[in-house]
Amino acid sequence: MPPGYHHLEQSRHLGSGERVFDDAARRILRWDMHRGAGLTVRATSTEAEPGAIVVLGLGPIRIPCRVVDVVDARPDDGTRERGFAYGTLPGHPERGEERFVVRFDERTGAVTAHIRAFSTAGNAVVALGGPLNRLVQGVATRRYLAALVTGDSAP
Repeated sequence: MPPGYHHLEQSRHLGSGERVFDDAARRILRWDMHRGAGLTVRATSTEAEPGAIVVLGLGPIRIPCRVVDVVDARPDDGTRERGFAYGTLPGHPERGEERFVVRFDERTGAVTAHIRAFSTAGNAVVALGGPLNRLVQGVATRRYLAALVTGDSAP
């Protein structure tokens, strides 16, 4: 997380087991988490892949991003991770990157979703919003996490 930006990190327990992990990973990678948070999605690919462009929408607001990384990892700590990160494109209200990952702890079976972002205002109008921008970003992040919880995965 680079200095000079606002940093955001939020996590949520989704449940237990491989099925919960696979379902959450699918919803992240296929943009369903964004749709579940109330955004419209227009993407150049049905699933997040490096270089894919997605334009999210909230009413008249357009939020263009490019996928910069896809995560499919098995760190040495007994976990598995899947998800992706995207960076903002010109026209986005902010400048920065956001990472969406679901983690499966193979020792305990616990499944958690993690969102990390760094951002700054993308234009003078957004800069005037100051703390309101952080509030909106926090609400959006909570909505993303809530969109990953289903009856099958609710703790």
